[in-house]
Amino acid sequence: MLLYQVLITLAAPVLVLALLIRRWRGREDSGALRERLGAASRPTDPGPTLWIHGASNGELNSARVFIDKLRARYPKYRLLITCNTVTARDMARGWGLPQTRAQLAPLDLRWVARRLIRANDIRALIIIENEFWPNRFLAAAEAALPVIVLGARISRRSAARWEKLSVISRIVLESVRLLSAQDGDSQDRFVALGLPNARVAPRLNLKALYDPPEVAGPNPLAGIWPREATWLAASTHNGEDEIIIAAHLAALVAKPELRLILAPRHPDRGDRIARLLQDAGLRVARRSVGASIDAETQVLLADTMGEMPNWYSAARACFIGGSLAPRGGHTPYEPAAHDCALLHGPHLENFARIYSRLQQEDGALLVRDAGELQAGIIAAMEPARAAELCHNARRALTSEQDVDGLFSRLDPLLR
Repeated sequence: MLLYQVLITLAAPVLVLALLIRRWRGREDSGALRERLGAASRPTDPGPTLWIHGASNGELNSARVFIDKLRARYPKYRLLITCNTVTARDMARGWGLPQTRAQLAPLDLRWVARRLIRANDIRALIIIENEFWPNRFLAAAEAALPVIVLGARISRRSAARWEKLSVISRIVLESVRLLSAQDGDSQDRFVALGLPNARVAPRLNLKALYDPPEVAGPNPLAGIWPREATWLAASTHNGEDEIIIAAHLAALVAKPELRLILAPRHPDRGDRIARLLQDAGLRVARRSVGASIDAETQVLLADTMGEMPNWYSAARACFIGGSLAPRGGHTPYEPAAHDCALLHGPHLENFARIYSRLQQEDGALLVRDAGELQAGIIAAMEPARAAELCHNARRALTSEQDVDGLFSRLDPLLR
């Protein structure tokens, strides 16, 4: 642990320089560095505060319903929401929650975390999923604050790395007062790494509570593409786009009215994907450049951030990216909440247990190549089959969520 503290302290000047460069390039605003150093403006209505931290948009979106439940159950607290990206911070600010502020998370330096804790009258640190920053945890524990982890997730590979860093992992887990894992495998791994059984709370996958947000303004595809003829390839990675394009071309032979929304996980891949689509002879509208979409457009390249709810609500079926390429797969909860029929590839390590349940409940279609994806699209777009897949997916994804049991464990720490 001492070595980690020395290394992160030595790296601090380099990190600050990198942040200054980001500011100079316009990637962050003038207040970002102050926030990362724990020195954002003090609250105008000070009072006891819960510090809630999630990495980015996905984690905070998944926790939004639970955050509302926290506010209702513990009304005496203000909330301070932190995250690692400007887009997530601005999204949280856009929620407009009363007595709630959002800012960028502090660097993992103990003095920085202490500074934030003192300035904001923090009474508990609540971590979403797997943001385990050692100095942040230690600073909270030193201030006698309960550290609570909700929807905690750890893969087999990450657990093996934690075992090699047993000194750090032990100190981190000793700081945790309560941990609610999102699945049984993660819970078992945390216990094996040293988390006492007495600190294990009922499991809760926050994504299972996801409630589709109200989208400001009309959907860009409303009245142009019928949902019954539109499918979405969501959060795709390198190696998947060619398969998706080939499957779409094959599906067009049987279903010429079919339309595709292709949303890469990283929008900076947009140039390459646009070339692939154009080389395939498809009529493409690229969202990032404001291209117009009409009934003759065959593919919308959705290479932007923060618009995924639009695309889920516009599609009848959704292929979940990161699962044909060996990336471990992405969450099925959000597309299922929008009543999309689900398709996915075989690489599902990030959500292995829930995808296994989806298979058992006939709530998703497994595809392994372009041919199977083409057949899966045609099947999932058929109205009766789409309705069946959506119903089964909702049943599979909402089981085993013990919200009341979790609150019964939180009450002694927060009331």
